[in-house]
Parts: sequence; C-alpha cells; structure tokens
Amino acid sequence: MMSSHFEPDAALISAARERISAYAVRTPVVESPALNRELDARILIKPETLQRAGSFKFRGALNRALQLTPEQRAGGMVAWSSGNHGLALSYVAKELGIKATILMPQEAPRTKIDGVRANGAMVRLYDKTREVREEIGAQIAAETGAVIVPPYDDPYVMTGQATLGAEFAEQARAQGLPLDMALFACSGGGLVSGASCGVHGVTPETRIYSVEPEGFDGMARSLAAGELTKAPASGASICDALLVPVPGKLTFPVCQKHLTGGLSVSDDEVKAAIRFAYSQLKLVVEPGGAAPLAALLAGKLDVRGKTVGIVLSGANTDADKFANFITAA
Repeated sequence: MMSSHFEPDAALISAARERISAYAVRTPVVESPALNRELDARILIKPETLQRAGSFKFRGALNRALQLTPEQRAGGMVAWSSGNHGLALSYVAKELGIKATILMPQEAPRTKIDGVRANGAMVRLYDKTREVREEIGAQIAAETGAVIVPPYDDPYVMTGQATLGAEFAEQARAQGLPLDMALFACSGGGLVSGASCGVHGVTPETRIYSVEPEGFDGMARSLAAGELTKAPASGASICDALLVPVPGKLTFPVCQKHLTGGLSVSDDEVKAAIRFAYSQLKLVVEPGGAAPLAALLAGKLDVRGKTVGIVLSGANTDADKFANFITAA
C-alpha cells in the first residue's frame, strides 16, 4: 500500500467507510440562516466536532487500527500528536483493547493530555526544543514492537480522512446542493488530502481550499511554489492543532492535484469564528477546527451565490481558553 505516491481511490474509500461504520458517527450537515444571509451564499457546515473523541481524526485512527494484524495488535501502537490524533488513537485503542503510547509536546493543551491519559494510553511528554518526536517514536516501536501510526503522512490515515469528504459531498448532493467549493483546515495535510479525494469522487467539479494559520501556511506556500515549501512558523498561533510548517511528503502531491489553492487566517479571525460558532451554531469549536469558518467570515473567498462546504474539524479546547475566546470581543 505504501509508495512514493499514494492517493485513496474510490475502492479504498468505500472499503474504509464500510470498515469504520460500526464505530464512527455520520456527522450531520447544518446551516446558519444568519451566515447564509451575511455571505449571500449557502454555507453547508459539517460539525465533525460531534465525532467520537471530538475530531475528524477518529476516522483515520480507526481505519488504521482496524487493519492491524493480530501480531501487530499485540505490540500496540505509538503516535506523536499535539492532541487530536493522540486523543483519537487512544480512544480507538481503548475501544479495541490495544495498548497505545502517545508522544505529546509539553505545551500541548492540558485537556488533550488529560484526555489521552483518561483513555488509558501512556503519555510521553517531550521537549520540542531538544527532542525529535519521530526518533522517540522509532525507539519505542523498536523496543516494544508497536506499530507507528503517523498523524497525517500515512495511507491508512489519509484514507480514513477521505471518508469525511465522501460523506460530506454525498450529503450535500442529497440535499440538491452539490458543493461548488469546500474548505478544510490544514496542518500536515492529512485531512485536506484525503477529504479532497473523497469529495472529488462524488463531485469532481468542487473547488477545494486548505486553510492554515498565518505564518504556518506551509500548504498554501507549497501549492503556490509548486514544491514543498516551509512556512516561517515564527511567532505563535492559537491554532495548536495546525502548527506543522511544511506539508507531508504523501499529502502534498495529492493536494497539488486536487486543491484550487490555500488560504490563511489570523488569530483574531479565528477567535471571531469561535464566537460565531458558539453564539449562532451553539457549537464548541477549537481554534484549529474553526479555521475554515474564519476564512469565510473574513471574506478570504468570494462565495456569493455559491454552495460552500466547511468542516468544523475539532472541539478539543481547554475550558479557560475557550471562555476567553467567547467573552473577549
């Protein structure tokens, strides 16, 4: 299944949807009349915040874990994650009775670290300035026989995320509203690469955009340059889930083929989107998960008269930070 170029095709996506269907939530599609009026468009919102483990990452983690051999299951899984991949994989591991070790940066949100531990996984905190997570993961895998499950640059994970795109495009088409455009948050590109394949399998004409934090917009820069390009990653961003400065080696070629372009959003634009989701949609959305909504509210695209799909990709945020986001105007 591994090669220098991998793209989830219709058969793989269909098999993955069947495989995960007993566990994953088919999240709904909702609309906000206020948002539609404001943008003069039909904005179809898919709150993957309601997915088990609180993010879309559940799909990819589940698709990977369900394909482990009995020998691999005995060895367990190891992954690195700032939060949502770790939460999803630890949740899946608990569900399937598999051991899991999650490497997390010391500054990861407390709610994500606590959540991974609550799921029964072993958490190994690391210092980003002195340690390389891939090296630690490889060492643990060598010592324990655990299977490494990368957060995005992995065929099984990308195919799991593709199920989200296929499901969304089908739901839109079933409403008689095929997607003219679709926006997905992007870090290493696992979601947008997989989801774009899923969408284009249903509606090939949909224009798809990645959305990243300003300064961490490696996908947008890479798409513009036509080659892997690292974002400066200077300064900070509240989007803790979207801080990978350069796309994955597997995800980028897929995005080159399927994406129309890449967008970036500021912290203030993301905060405005979090407040909008809370007040208008009654949804808790973490900063990274609000990026596509932020792009629309900030007018990054001309969407007038169009049907636009956005995914709110995660809901895992510290309570005190969330309170600040929704109360500070």
